[in-house]
Amino acid sequence: MEEPLQNVSKAAVIGLGSMGWGAALSLLRAGFAVNGCDVRQNVLQRFSQAGGKSCKTPSEAAGAADAVFVFVVNSGQAETVLFGPGGALETAGAGTVFLLCTTMAPSATMAIAERLEAAGMLVIDAPVSGGHVKALSGEMVVMGSGSPEAFARAEKALDAVSAKVFRLGDRPGAGSQVKMINQLLAGVHIAVTAEAMTLAAKTGIDLKTLYDVLRVSAGSSWMFENRGEHIVSGDYTPRSAVDIFVKDLGIVASEAERVGAVTPLTATALALFRQASEAGLGKEDDAAVAKLLAERSGVVLPGMGAGS
Repeated sequence: MEEPLQNVSKAAVIGLGSMGWGAALSLLRAGFAVNGCDVRQNVLQRFSQAGGKSCKTPSEAAGAADAVFVFVVNSGQAETVLFGPGGALETAGAGTVFLLCTTMAPSATMAIAERLEAAGMLVIDAPVSGGHVKALSGEMVVMGSGSPEAFARAEKALDAVSAKVFRLGDRPGAGSQVKMINQLLAGVHIAVTAEAMTLAAKTGIDLKTLYDVLRVSAGSSWMFENRGEHIVSGDYTPRSAVDIFVKDLGIVASEAERVGAVTPLTATALALFRQASEAGLGKEDDAAVAKLLAERSGVVLPGMGAGS
């Protein structure tokens, strides 16, 4: 019988972006030896300085790991880091738990999970939420689905990165379905936050005063409280970029069409994010959709030059 993960402490994190970086640091704080893999050399240098082992390829990272967290951007990247040249499956031992934290279409998650399981791996469909702050503090929410054995073996690793793990089913796919609905709400809330703040600016309301009032009023949401502050301060440093919601709301729209659901608010928000991306804002914080609305409304928000 294989040794359960709670008695060992080796993990790998593939993709050290906003959420993966926080997960990797949380695992280090919990006493794990952590291999981190990313395509950016400066990020790998920072990870080494933080006490992790930096790896240039997923295969190098996964070789000694009992749990492998995948935090890349989309399903295409996930397939590459798992199954491509230098991918994690080249070195992962049988029974390794793969935690698929990437936001993907449920069908893509299930297809990847089937390939991993066919290779003798355990899989948890484990998309996360909470933003980069919760990731750094080890308090993410995990929307998980997978076998009881996979959850048992990954228990200590999941405890290190999350405040709450929802077990949504015994097969991969259910976690991605719930994350998809979360992203519908998140994307629409960001878009409507941008609309509200732009209208306020156009009518001459002081944005900081408005933000202070609304964040404790009935019209608030987690996204308004978080992204509204970005707009007030004019800080569009990308915590989560515009292009991420082009992808995520694209998944929502595609899956909705597939099952015959009507999602008009998703369609409107997706159109705004796509237009913002086409306007050159794709790599900025997703709150930068407000810049698009501001330009169309003839108003200058904080962080926008008078000529922008």
